[in-house]
Amino acid sequence: MEAHPHALAPAGSPTLGSLPVQPLLTAEFDADPGSVYRRLRSSYGPVAPVGLLGVPVWLVLDYREVLEVLRNESRWRRDVRHWRARTQGELPPDWPLLAGYEVRQTMFMDDEEHRAARRTHHASLRPFQDARSPEGWELRAAVARYADELIALLAADSGRSGFADLGAQYTRPLLLMVTTKLFGCPVDLGDELVMDLWRMLDGGPESGPATGRALAAFTRLAAHRRARPGDDLTSYLMLADPDLSDEQLGRELFMNAVYLNDITGNMVLNTLLEVLRGNATVRRSLSAGQLGETVNRAALANPPIANMCFRFAARDVRLGGFWIRAGDVVCPSSAAAHQDLLAIGASHLVGSTVSTRAHLGWGAGPHQCPSAARELGQLIVTTAVGRVFDHFAQAELTLPADQLPWRSGPVVRGLRLLPVRYELADDAPVLRPAELSRTPFAHPGEGQTRGLLAALRRLMSGARRNI
Repeated sequence: MEAHPHALAPAGSPTLGSLPVQPLLTAEFDADPGSVYRRLRSSYGPVAPVGLLGVPVWLVLDYREVLEVLRNESRWRRDVRHWRARTQGELPPDWPLLAGYEVRQTMFMDDEEHRAARRTHHASLRPFQDARSPEGWELRAAVARYADELIALLAADSGRSGFADLGAQYTRPLLLMVTTKLFGCPVDLGDELVMDLWRMLDGGPESGPATGRALAAFTRLAAHRRARPGDDLTSYLMLADPDLSDEQLGRELFMNAVYLNDITGNMVLNTLLEVLRGNATVRRSLSAGQLGETVNRAALANPPIANMCFRFAARDVRLGGFWIRAGDVVCPSSAAAHQDLLAIGASHLVGSTVSTRAHLGWGAGPHQCPSAARELGQLIVTTAVGRVFDHFAQAELTLPADQLPWRSGPVVRGLRLLPVRYELADDAPVLRPAELSRTPFAHPGEGQTRGLLAALRRLMSGARRNI
């Protein structure tokens, strides 16, 4: 895409700061981000200058250009220290998204530092990746058991037929329970931590304090597991890299929690939504028993990360119709790029050649989700989705699909709730009231069950008030 690997931008080419930019996060974007991406593409081409919470950013819209940015680490850096505006003090000191990018962890490293950190993650996740290992078998069994127990608890509270929010009453507590087990938490993480992860990603005024609270929680967990190691991800991270301090380990757990609770949770809810709203290709895959394909097709239609983490130009680079200056920030948009794939897939000429695995839900290039983590994420999503349709004889949205409330921020577009009217199948698990106190929602022996169960009941009662 460059005339020369070290070419300099022509003197007359416009700079990001000289261009008038339209704010991205508007009421129009909240209601229909797809129309905004299409309008930007028609005005500017594959790359558009936009304003993101008052800061100018290059938004990358086309699939080809997005892949170029994601795959070429030598031109497009992840380390926030490459951001010229940050280095020169041009960012507002309280800019909401900066707090997350200042967290020094694997996502924001480059070159050998990044590769070494990924090797540590691969080594620590490997026991859970192998279904034949004790850790892998136990985690898989736990995900299915937790899903069954949440549906049973839903039935105990709301009956074999009724109304439910599959976000607050199923997906969010399921991911909390999996995180609690995988990380080896001595107590339940609590819904407030998930809310802090949301606040960090959504870039609101509470982003900075929320990031600080989440980091503190995971640093405390690192210190606890250093004193009491176990068969969990936290302990295996320490084993894979004994030089990690509690603060460094807390930052890595923070990153994993974001992906596990928010990104994986969005993929669960988006898949459920595409089925319930009647997406024909998604429903055909589900009817054929192809859960992996169901998830892939839903991720194409509605990716869990709408706009991916920033990259920073290592040198002047031609991209789309613009020269991107060294140190400029670019934001690859997976949601916009997927519009290209869906348009190609709709063509009767080339549709059969488009693989649904081309979706960017797990990223691409050197910084894509590590294979072990991707496999675990796929396992959680397919299990969560499969258990719903195994146990629900009927389920339908209680709001029109275009009236569902979304968290529409700079990074994710995730459902705030997924309200349904349901009827359980005859063989669905149901708990009698006397059994609720004996439900094994967490690790026995660490005093978690009562606290986590209480937290889940609070979540569910709050969800019912909002349906």
